[in-house]
Amino acid sequence: MNARAVRAATLAALAAAIACTAHSQNLTSGSTFPSKPVRWVVPFAPGGPIDVVARLLSPKLVERLGQPVIIENRVGAGGNIGTEVVIKAPPDGHTLLYVVPFLVTNPSFLKGSPDPLELAPVIHLASNTMLLLASSAFPPKTVSEVIAQIRSNPGAVSCGTSGALPTVGCELLRSHARADMIMIMYKGNAPALNALMSGEINLLFDSANTAAPQVKNGRVRAIASLNFKRGGAQFPDLPTVSETIPGFEFLAWHGVMAPKATPREIVQRLNREIAAVLALPEVRQRLTDTGFEIVASSPEAFGDRIKHDYEFYGKVAKDAGIKLE
Repeated sequence: MNARAVRAATLAALAAAIACTAHSQNLTSGSTFPSKPVRWVVPFAPGGPIDVVARLLSPKLVERLGQPVIIENRVGAGGNIGTEVVIKAPPDGHTLLYVVPFLVTNPSFLKGSPDPLELAPVIHLASNTMLLLASSAFPPKTVSEVIAQIRSNPGAVSCGTSGALPTVGCELLRSHARADMIMIMYKGNAPALNALMSGEINLLFDSANTAAPQVKNGRVRAIASLNFKRGGAQFPDLPTVSETIPGFEFLAWHGVMAPKATPREIVQRLNREIAAVLALPEVRQRLTDTGFEIVASSPEAFGDRIKHDYEFYGKVAKDAGIKLE
């Protein structure tokens, strides 16, 4: 081979190497994302409040990503089955998980629950108010009166549980009262709310957007919110539980996560696109009308919230002497 041919071959090899490196960098940076349909795992049943929010956002996300966004309901074990599916999925941004606080409460209440830190935070979508509710036939009308009733009738006051925050609420209430309560487990908060309306149970912790219609028509009574302070569109003057029991406050958040090793560039792209969907007037209106406060945080801020709540609910379970089931 003459010198000219050698130079030509060398230049060709160098060009190929540069092209290969550029392609690799594009893949790493997420510039080719998404390259196929995005699977959004919702770990609860179709038609529920979580599923409804995902189906509100997904068509708008399709428009921004240029790929189908397929909602996949993977139900079971209080959200754990769907969570495991996403943890084990390829970390390429094409599999997402819709999360609510079950993610950080399950490890303290259900044996074998996945570690929430095995997922990458993408965005804190929104939050909604939690309420302490009472049956209309249950006499107490304030948090202090509820505590007094539990203490004067140990083992007689019932509280409905259905995993995640409702269970934590009942356990915290029992721990603060220092008296036994009847914990009645339901498969979801919808049947638990029905039980409260019928007088089958005395107390329930539920989200304001679900319970508001029943409070307004007098079928159940709102005792207090679990907000950090009074306010909110639906119950602006309702007292908070923490006014009577300092530190008794929950943030009922909704968010999106991805497999832990998902490249940062892809996480940031997803964050931007989902935040843009949340900023659409019709989406904002629909969410705020149903009691949500839109957050649209950074991945880092959402990660801080998850870590804080994971530690907080772990301490709640430990202090209450909860045994893993």
